[in-house]
Amino acid sequence: MEPFIKPKIIIDEDVQKQLKEVTDVEAQVIVHCSFYASSPLDRFRIWPTTYLIDRESGQKSRLLHAENVPFSPYWKIAETVGKHQFTLVFERLNRSCSSFDLVEVIAEAGAFEVRDIMRNQTDVYNVDL
Repeated sequence: MEPFIKPKIIIDEDVQKQLKEVTDVEAQVIVHCSFYASSPLDRFRIWPTTYLIDRESGQKSRLLHAENVPFSPYWKIAETVGKHQFTLVFERLNRSCSSFDLVEVIAEAGAFEVRDIMRNQTDVYNVDL
C-alpha cells in the first residue's frame, strides 16, 4: 500500500479576497449601551463619528450600525425615567488589541466616552453611558 500524499491546494486570488471580506464582515464588535434618563424629556442620539480606539495602536474601528438609537441630527426622547438601551456594531478590532476606548468624536459638549474597556474573546460588551 502506497503512503497517502496530501495534495497541495492552490486558492485563486479572487477567492482569497472574497474570503477575507467575509471574515472582516463577520468579525464585528457589538457594544450594548445603557443610557440613564433622569427626566422623561432627556434625549439621546449617536454620531456616525463614534469609534472604538485601540489604546495601544490608536487604530479606529468605525461604527457600522446602530439599533434603537438615531444618528445625529435626530434625537430619541426618553419618555420615561430610567435605563434605555441601544446597540452599536463596529468594525473588528486589531487582533493584538487588549483594551480600547469607545469615543464619540464631536465638536460639542456631551459626547459619549467609555475609557479602557478590556477586550474579551466574544467581542460583545455592555457599557453604561
